[in-house]
Amino acid sequence: MLNSFRSHWRDYLLEAAGLMTFMLGAGAFTTLFLYPGSAISQALPSDFARHAGIGIAMGLVTFAIVASIGQKSGAHINPAVTWSFYRLGKIGGWDAIFYTLFQFIGAILAPVLLLAAIGVPFTHEKVKFAASMPGPDGAGIAFAAEFVISFILMLTMLIALNSKSLAKFVPAIVGLLIAVYITFESPFSGMSMNPARSFGSALTADMWNGLWIYFIAPVLAMPLAAESYRLLLQSGEKWIAADYKPGPDFPVAR
Repeated sequence: MLNSFRSHWRDYLLEAAGLMTFMLGAGAFTTLFLYPGSAISQALPSDFARHAGIGIAMGLVTFAIVASIGQKSGAHINPAVTWSFYRLGKIGGWDAIFYTLFQFIGAILAPVLLLAAIGVPFTHEKVKFAASMPGPDGAGIAFAAEFVISFILMLTMLIALNSKSLAKFVPAIVGLLIAVYITFESPFSGMSMNPARSFGSALTADMWNGLWIYFIAPVLAMPLAAESYRLLLQSGEKWIAADYKPGPDFPVAR
């Protein structure tokens, strides 16, 4: 445990900072686009346009996070991603535990800072602390939606990471998926895919409705995607698995 911490504490801090940055962006842009008192919200003609605006903004934020720390910590910023790489044997047990712990720390700090900086608009009914909550179709639809988008994200990321032609586009691919998900899927589940992200918002907002969805759906779907990827490649000539922490020549197929 101590050896892992001494060797990788910088990576743990990057994971906390990465998820905190993502959530700061999510909270700020959700307020900017959905708070009725915002000039941008008033200028846009529909909820779809507002969600599209949030999606584009958060796609760019995600791109920046993955591009900046992906070569250092791996830019998991999500316990479900971390434990998927653990399932693939690409991260040690103590590293996975510390990654998860620091991801939760970043997720808890972000909404507290947003509440202090933004105040009432962040708490408004339309914004709701940018918390992950099931849409009007109910918890069952939200769970199914979270499962599907989590599975697709993880599988796409693994395929791209291990493709010589696609690897350099991983930050853009992940950012594009986030943008599409927020635009089209967020009305069903809030588009979380991340238990730490959902917990941080729920804790600050004291909104616990449906939190189980975000602790179960992505945690099942992403390791299942990793296992599906492993079995798919094992059925071919060889198995190539993505590194949890890229080296200087990462990402390339080996």
